[in-house]
Amino acid sequence: MSEKKRYVVVGTGGRAVTFVDAILDTYKESSELLGICDISQVRMDWHNRRIERARGCPAVATYTADRFDEMIADTKPDVVIVCTMDCFHHEYIVRAMDLGCDAISEKPMTTDAPKARAILEAIERTGRNLRVTFNYRYKAEASAMKQQIMAGAIGRPLSVDFSWMLHTSHGADYFRRWHREKDKSGGLLVHKATHHFDLVNWLIEARPESVYCMGDLAFYGRKNAEKRGESVTYTRYTGEADAATDPFALRLDDNPHKLEDPDMKGLYLDAEDETGYLRDRNVFGDDITIEDTMAVVARYDSGVVLSYCLVAYAPWEGLRLTITGDRGRIELFEREGNHIIGQSEEEIAAAQDVGYHSELTLFPMFGVPRKVEIPKLKGGHGGADPLLLEDIFSTNPPADPLNRAASHIDGAASILLGISANESIRTGKPVTCADLVPLPKE
Repeated sequence: MSEKKRYVVVGTGGRAVTFVDAILDTYKESSELLGICDISQVRMDWHNRRIERARGCPAVATYTADRFDEMIADTKPDVVIVCTMDCFHHEYIVRAMDLGCDAISEKPMTTDAPKARAILEAIERTGRNLRVTFNYRYKAEASAMKQQIMAGAIGRPLSVDFSWMLHTSHGADYFRRWHREKDKSGGLLVHKATHHFDLVNWLIEARPESVYCMGDLAFYGRKNAEKRGESVTYTRYTGEADAATDPFALRLDDNPHKLEDPDMKGLYLDAEDETGYLRDRNVFGDDITIEDTMAVVARYDSGVVLSYCLVAYAPWEGLRLTITGDRGRIELFEREGNHIIGQSEEEIAAAQDVGYHSELTLFPMFGVPRKVEIPKLKGGHGGADPLLLEDIFSTNPPADPLNRAASHIDGAASILLGISANESIRTGKPVTCADLVPLPKE
């Protein structure tokens, strides 16, 4: 048997669990986890308790963030998996490469133009490899859509119309967490829409050229609550008696003995003294610097025109994605769930009964429309996670004619659209993407 590939993980919040589990379970014969690194020893200890109890594996070495270089020297990993706060991705990616390691980064690759350029320069300087984990490419719906486009079913793509709705349960969570501060997350146009922009880039096989965007904080935040006549009396939810009837409330102490994902108490509440991070801030509080309502228009180097909108406070979650070409049109609709605020138990139960639904329809230019079959997959994110993890960790991943593995150039192209949109909001003007980050030739 060949030697195991050696991994370390930096950043041990909830996102890290997926990678830790894959290395220690599904791919344990070919992979080895040698160390974890975080600003919080409490959080790393939680992971080790879970590794020992739930996985039956020995604890791994822990290193505080200021000992990252020491971890690399001690463990000599092949790959560093970066799951930190988005604004620090570039620091660990670049440092890992300078120390001779490849890297895998949670999406987004990073949050702004200077950091993106630093990563691209490090790859050019060191010759190391970076993978960005875009699991949406691996969803059955996206793969089926890609197959139709590659087969020429709509001809040459000309126009993309993409709407994404985050329901109030999911969307609100970005306004409880550090994501609500744009300098940490890049806002939803980077942190969340990186998935969506990458999906479009991959489907039409093109790169963004110019972007214009409008965005605003229209629903969350103190001013919007006050406009609706709602008072904001607490900065966080945990421990607040008045939050018991707040439909946006999240309590971090609901599962004090849980060693599963997510464990809000073990990963966040217990670590507050070390990190100063509050995971449950009031979504109608102060200091929110990101938008919750966004509309983007973009032109690609292939001539394709994209219209994209994102709202973070819808009563249901899902997407409408249509691509029109010179021979037809393909439409994807997904409804992922519902979350009703302040309604009766009967109404909530009825909404939940609606359940998940997706359909993909092909409209030939001069033919009869037909439904495209979508395979049923098992696993997280509509069956995408197991396929992504296999692509990353398997020593012999299956052939993939859809080219779903995302490179550093894919990662950069995805955030390039988002950071250009942020710049357009800031200036009120269209932005030429290459002025911010020139993409390497492929």
